[in-house]
This record gives sequence, C-alpha cells and structure tokens, in this order.
Amino acid sequence: MEWLPLAVLGIMWAAFLLPTGGKASSTPQGSVGDFERRMELLAQAETHGTQGRWIVTPRKGVRFMGPVERNRARARERRRQVFTFMLESIGITFLIGLVPPLRVAWAVTAVFAALLVMYVWLLLTIKHRESTYRSAPHRHQTSHAAPTRPAPSPRYVAQGRSTWARPTFNGLGTLGEGDRVHVVVRAGEAAARA
Repeated sequence: MEWLPLAVLGIMWAAFLLPTGGKASSTPQGSVGDFERRMELLAQAETHGTQGRWIVTPRKGVRFMGPVERNRARARERRRQVFTFMLESIGITFLIGLVPPLRVAWAVTAVFAALLVMYVWLLLTIKHRESTYRSAPHRHQTSHAAPTRPAPSPRYVAQGRSTWARPTFNGLGTLGEGDRVHVVVRAGEAAARA
C-alpha cells in the first residue's frame, strides 16, 4: 500500500504537466496576445479616422455559424463536458476506493458508471432521432388546415391636427356624426354637359 500515495501524486502531476488539447488562445499567453492584437486594431482605426459602423465578424479561418448551428455547437460542448465530468468522477471515486477503509467509494463508482451508460444511451438516441428527422423532415410535420385570416379590425387614424381618431376602412376615412358635408346634387343632363 505504499505505492498508492505515489500513484495519486503521479496522477496529479500528470494532470497538471501534460498539455491539454485546447487552443493556444486558452493559455494566458495566447489570450494576452489576442487582446494586444485587438487593441492595436482599435488604435489603428482611431489614428486613421475611419468612419462608418463597426461590425462583428468571425475570426480568420473560422466558419460563420448561424443561430441554429451555434446552439447545436453549444449543446455539443455541454454534452462533452458532462461526459468528461462523469469519466473523471468514475476515475476519482475508483482511486478513492483503493484505500481499504474507503471501499464504499466503489459503490459510488458503480453509480457513476451506470449513469454514464444511461447518458451514452440517451446521447445515441438523440443522435438517431436527429438523423432520421434530417433525412425525412416531411414525415415529422403534422398536417394542419390552411390558416384562416382573422377578420380585419378597423384602424383608427387621426388626420392633421384633429384630436379625434376616426376609423378607416381600406384606407378610406369615415364621416362622424357632427361632420359637415357639402353635397352638390346635379341632374344627369347637367352632369353630362359638365
């Protein structure tokens, strides 16, 4: 049992010293370099007096993703993090269980392993459903009757300096009860001459 503390110490050293698969910008030097580059771009823009709007574009070499693809990428990242957490939990509880008084931790390891199996099954089910939906989206759409338009409601418009809003129908105004109307009635013969 003298090797157990040495094994745990070796695993901790390996976790800290071995490089991770992350990007170079995730390191402090990479993020500082990105920050300095962006500040230089801002300084150049201010000194040259560029006019116009600022737009946000993807970084060079990165494909533009729309909102749907971005949500999928975030979901994939969350799923990967949960999967990694479960694997790490299984490993840590297994190592804890190697100490004779702490053998109960192996029960926790078994629980985490069962959860991991269920999680992997759930991920495979989701992937299968998504692939079948993408291959035949018309099967999954429910048939609905053509939507009916609601009856148009009257619009009220205040014209000029009028304080009363009056209803309009198809762009034509209406007359109110107290409106003065000047009507000229002509006979049919008089209208034909004019």
